[in-house]
Amino acid sequence: MSQPSDPRRPARRAVLGSLAAAAVGVPLALSEQASAATPGTFPTSGTLATPRTLATPAATPVWHPNPATDGLKAFEGLEFDRGNLFPGRHGDYIIVEGGDHYRFNIWKDDRDTTGGGDRQRTESRGMVAGGNPVKMTNGQTWNITYQMFMPDTLHGTSRFTHIFQTKVPSTNAGPFVTLDLTRESATSETLRARAYANSGSPTIASAPLAPLRNQWITIQWTLTIGQSGTARFVCLDSTGKTVADGTRHGVILPDQGDYIRPKWGIYRSVESAGSDIIDTHLLFRGYQASRV
Repeated sequence: MSQPSDPRRPARRAVLGSLAAAAVGVPLALSEQASAATPGTFPTSGTLATPRTLATPAATPVWHPNPATDGLKAFEGLEFDRGNLFPGRHGDYIIVEGGDHYRFNIWKDDRDTTGGGDRQRTESRGMVAGGNPVKMTNGQTWNITYQMFMPDTLHGTSRFTHIFQTKVPSTNAGPFVTLDLTRESATSETLRARAYANSGSPTIASAPLAPLRNQWITIQWTLTIGQSGTARFVCLDSTGKTVADGTRHGVILPDQGDYIRPKWGIYRSVESAGSDIIDTHLLFRGYQASRV
């Protein structure tokens, strides 16, 4: 497949290292300017607020990467363009931008190697602290907190769009708990936390998507790992107002003898309306993971 032209694409980037993008062994890059990456733009103003602590027992911080110093080594791996359709984009899919946040870009013509061409992904997987993967295992309770910025171009869809997943590395089982962007109608979209592996993929908590775009919102998960685990999801808008807060017990979230790891980014079906599958991006900052 030929590489589409993109006049917005940055001219140069500083190489972060030799992290592999799934099966594609290419270097990934740190952006030199906050405005350089494609597609889309975002406001650079505002400070990183201290996330509100959930009402859970005292937790010990385990993972809190600094984008400027840890770069993409904060993650176990990256997944994008696994079919190597657009090698010229590989330095642009997942980058550190502005020195304080991560940017995940996706293009409408991207396709993943799974699903027979019906889906696309730009994701990071896992958490790395001190050079080792952070492992969430059965019986443990974890708090995971981060801030997220969603632009107007990131839409809810009638099929699946996950922007957070939990899976098991050894078997690729899951996703178990997800954060989804769903479309209910032409004018109604929802940010929805789900117990995805449970029958019917029930909602843990949700909020209308439109009011949460174009601002830094705070996401807080409390996850108890196990075949019958527990998941709490809290979302705060940029003013600190709680817009979603829910807990579900009996959540299927087993480590299967290995461990649970989170994934961040955009993983979506392209079988939704074409007007929803467009060039877009997603920003993250302030990652923290603590074991209770």
